[in-house]
Amino acid sequence: MLRRLYDWVLDKAAHPHAGWWLAFFAFADGGLFPFPPHPLLAVLCLSQPGRAVRYAAITTVASIAGGVFGYFVGHFLYDSIGQELLGALGLTRKFPVAACYLKAYGVEIIVLKGATPIPFLLLTVTAGFINFPLGKFVLASLLSRGAIFFGIGVLFKVFGPPIKTFIDKYFAYVVVAVLLVIAGLFYAVDVAGSGTSASDQCAAAKLDPTYA
Repeated sequence: MLRRLYDWVLDKAAHPHAGWWLAFFAFADGGLFPFPPHPLLAVLCLSQPGRAVRYAAITTVASIAGGVFGYFVGHFLYDSIGQELLGALGLTRKFPVAACYLKAYGVEIIVLKGATPIPFLLLTVTAGFINFPLGKFVLASLLSRGAIFFGIGVLFKVFGPPIKTFIDKYFAYVVVAVLLVIAGLFYAVDVAGSGTSASDQCAAAKLDPTYA
């Protein structure tokens, strides 16, 4: 199934509107629904290595724009839209934890978690709700999202064709490796945030879904 999906996306990557689809998913990840644009960006870069950096720029700009949209939803429309959105996506119980971490660590937590598979939308809506400084939010998001997206773009720009050949040949192993990396990122985030009083307090916030 994953192989068929990979082949389908790879075929669509040559579509003249592929960049717009990438921008849409990158924007949506920040303010509509948690669909990480990383896989689509990687496949597009694989398909057209010469445009890899361009695709990385599109993803970064659209992701930050979506993040600002999510921020405004959390700041101005949390009671009418934000709360329902988080509930529909199953993120309600994670909201008080995110709010606690943002208050305790600020820019640091956005830079750290914005580069992981943790839903970016959760951070954006929460940041707006707690009135986190917008300028710092945009800067931290740019650092984290830009680093990961341009990292992918430059990687495929330099090593595109050999990487594509390798993935085509060892697709199943690549999928397992990616899953292990994602699991490792989650573990690293948990370890990085453990062992402090602030972390203990934020873990306790899970017991009170109304915390903000």
